[in-house]
Amino acid sequence: MIRELRTAGQVRAACGDDDLLMWAAQGLAGGARAWALGDAVVAGCPGVSRRDRLGVWGGASCAVDLVRHALAELGPSYRPFGERELVRAVTAKLDGVEAGGEFSWMSLDVVPPGQREGGVGWLGGGDDGEVAALLAADAPESYAVPGVAGVRRWAGVRAGGSLAAVAAEAWSAPTVGLLAGVATGARFRGRGLAGQVCRWVSRELVAACGRAALMVDDHNGAAIAVYERIGYRRRRVMAARVAR
Repeated sequence: MIRELRTAGQVRAACGDDDLLMWAAQGLAGGARAWALGDAVVAGCPGVSRRDRLGVWGGASCAVDLVRHALAELGPSYRPFGERELVRAVTAKLDGVEAGGEFSWMSLDVVPPGQREGGVGWLGGGDDGEVAALLAADAPESYAVPGVAGVRRWAGVRAGGSLAAVAAEAWSAPTVGLLAGVATGARFRGRGLAGQVCRWVSRELVAACGRAALMVDDHNGAAIAVYERIGYRRRRVMAARVAR
């Protein structure tokens, strides 16, 4: 029987504290809901990383029934996502739900000792214009931009007085901080500045939430290499959507 999970503790127990699922659950705040059946769990939250997302975890057979139930409860705007083979199995069994994009989910709970990140720190609200200009020029596809709901704060490093590289904490869950909005100005590339900012923010997120995570396109090999050097572990995931 499908049962709704009413607390973050129930979600944690049901999914074995899986970081992707715990992030999708968002502490069951802000309209988030979660359900369990057998060896599977789903958790959905509106407007997280600019999408209505439905995290999917566990065995495919039970996950199919859970995704069907959750979409009926939450609506067709929700996009199931989870490990690729699981989402492929779910979409193969659900009429009207089709496979979408593939990308990677990366997470860590310890930032290994390494070079300290001199000059990196949290920026103030007065720096939002500079951050927005850097993103518009050098990372125009970033989901995280100043002023978007859920984007909490920006960190950056300057070079020669100019903002050179940035990263944000955005859409964090209580036990999973999310790194987003990573960008380096074109004239500052090749100096390792993005890696310094990401390492610093990752350390802050682990200290605050216990874990850090991020999403990255599979074709962005340079970024994946930076994250792996920091200590992030990679999981290949897939999103799905209700066919229109």
